[in-house]
Amino acid sequence: MQHPGWFLVISGGLIAAVGFIWLLAPAVPWLGKLPGDVRIERESFRFYFPLTTCVLVSLLVTAVLWLVRYLAR
Repeated sequence: MQHPGWFLVISGGLIAAVGFIWLLAPAVPWLGKLPGDVRIERESFRFYFPLTTCVLVSLLVTAVLWLVRYLAR
């Protein structure tokens, strides 16, 4: 992968993958509503932090990167 063209191909693939996931995200009804996601709603205040969702996404990204690195050897 010394040629700069590979960088553009990989970058384009990553951008396309993120776009595809972005399109599918509303179709996943449980995403952002998992047990452990913090939601505080008051009269004039709303706080939401998807803690469990962040951990789940982090584990998924870690597994994918580990698999890519394992297969690249």
